[in-house]
Amino acid sequence: MQSRQQLRTALPLSTLVSGGITTLVGVASSAAIVFQAARTLGADPAEIASWILALGAGIGVTSIALSLRYRAPVVLAWSTPGAALLATSGQGTSMPEAVGAFLLAAALTVLVGITGWFERAVNLIPPAIASALLGGVLLQFGLHMFTTMQTQFWLVLAMLAGYLLGKRWLPRYAVLIALVIGVALAVGQGSLRFDGVEFALATPVPTWPSWSPHALISLAVPLFVITMTSQNLPGMVTLRAHGYATPVSPILSWTGAVNFVLAPLGCFGISLAAITAALCMGPDAHEDPAQRYKASVVSGGCYLLLGVFGAMLGSLIAAFPLALITALAGIGLLDTIGGSLAKATEDPHHRTAALIAFLVTASGVTVFGVASVCWGLLAGVAAHLITRQRTPA
Repeated sequence: MQSRQQLRTALPLSTLVSGGITTLVGVASSAAIVFQAARTLGADPAEIASWILALGAGIGVTSIALSLRYRAPVVLAWSTPGAALLATSGQGTSMPEAVGAFLLAAALTVLVGITGWFERAVNLIPPAIASALLGGVLLQFGLHMFTTMQTQFWLVLAMLAGYLLGKRWLPRYAVLIALVIGVALAVGQGSLRFDGVEFALATPVPTWPSWSPHALISLAVPLFVITMTSQNLPGMVTLRAHGYATPVSPILSWTGAVNFVLAPLGCFGISLAAITAALCMGPDAHEDPAQRYKASVVSGGCYLLLGVFGAMLGSLIAAFPLALITALAGIGLLDTIGGSLAKATEDPHHRTAALIAFLVTASGVTVFGVASVCWGLLAGVAAHLITRQRTPA
C-alpha cells in the first residue's frame, strides 16, 4: 500500500493523462499525412509499418532520455510539415533516393546543433515576443474546438462543460474528465469503434540509400529548413515561454543523430513538438513545473508502444472520431493559450510588438514556403526594435 502511494505521488494520474493525450493528439492529427508521404515514395504496407516503428522508437527514446537528462518536458514528434512536403513533392522520387535525402537533412540538423547557431538566435528573442508566438501557434487549436460544434455540438459542449466543472472541483483531473465524457458520448453515438482494429507488430525494413542530386536539392534541403522553422523554432519558443532554460544545441544534435541512424528504416524527420508539447508544460500535467518532465517521459513511452505496434496504427487512429481529438486538443491547451497571451501583453513597452507577432503568427500566412511563425518572429522583432525606448545616458 505504501509503495502504491509513493508511485501515485511520484507519477500522479494527471501526469499520465497529459503524457498520453500529448501522444494521442500528435499522432491522430497527422498520421494520415505520414501514410500519404510514404505512399507517395512508393512504400508498401510493410515499409509504412517500418516508418512508424522507426519514428516511434526515435521519438520515444529521445524524449525520455532528454527529459530525464535536463529535468524538463522535452517533447518530440515527427515533422508534420516535413511529411506534408514529402507527400506533395516526393512524386517520382524512389525510396532509396528519399532515404538519402533523410540522411542529409539529419546531418544538417546535427551540424546546426554542434555549431550553436540556432541556440544563439533563439536566446535573442524577447520573452514577450516568444509568448506571443506561442499564443499565435496555439490559437487555431482553440478556435477549431468551437468550429467543430457546427457538426458535433453536443459532444464538444459536454466535454467543455465537464472540463469547466473539473477546473472548479478537481482541477488536476479536468482534462481527464473531458476525455472520459467525450469517449462515453462517442461510444453512445457509435462513432468510437474498435472492432476494426487489427493487432499486428511492426518489423524493420531497411532501405539502402542512393544519392540523387534532384532528391537532395528538392527534398533534403527543404525538409531541413521546414522542420527547423515550423517545428524546432516553435518547440524552443514553447519551452522558453514556460520558463524552461533547456539548452537548444544538445537537443538538436541528439535528435539529428538519432534521425540519421534510423533514416534507413523510414525516419524522415523527428524534431521538437511545436503544438502538443504545451500539453506537457501546463498545470494540468503537474502543479510543480519542476515535475512536468514526467509527462513528456510518459509521452515518450507511448511513442515507443506506438512504434512497436506500428502496423495497427492506421486502424487504431480510425477508431477515434476527429471531433473528439479536436475538442480534446483545444481543451487541453486553454490554460496555455491564456497564459501566453497574459505574458505577451503584461509589459506595456513590449505590448505592441508582441501583438504584431501574435497576429502574424495566428494568421497562418505562408510566404516562399516559410511558416507564419517565422514571419511572426521577424515582424515582432522588427516592431520591437522600432518602438523600443532608448535608455537615457
